[in-house]
Amino acid sequence: MNSFLILCVLALAAAASARPETYTNKFDNVDLEEILSNRRLLIPYLKCVLEQGKCTPDGKELKSHIREALENNCEKCTETQRRGTRRVIAHLINNEADYWNQLCAKYDPERKYVNKYESDLRSVKA
Repeated sequence: MNSFLILCVLALAAAASARPETYTNKFDNVDLEEILSNRRLLIPYLKCVLEQGKCTPDGKELKSHIREALENNCEKCTETQRRGTRRVIAHLINNEADYWNQLCAKYDPERKYVNKYESDLRSVKA
């Protein structure tokens, strides 16, 4: 009985540690609509993640997770981040094609991940 209890505790500990943590939600309240509707606000974020300009704290956080989130289908994203990611990518695909292509070239040059999502995201409200 003791070994069964120890096995259960170990299995529970393994399951808890295997669950991926989420990215910080510290910036989940950023007003994406305001940024997307104002190129003066949007372009600095794009230049930040493309390493062509300075980064704000939220821009740095975003840049540090782009590749991993793309490769893992935003597995560690909060629900707010998942919705926001779809909204931002749809906007870039439909309204900022040049920047979208630069981002793809930087973060997914072989287009292993973006091709999977691109046709779906073209139909998202931009």
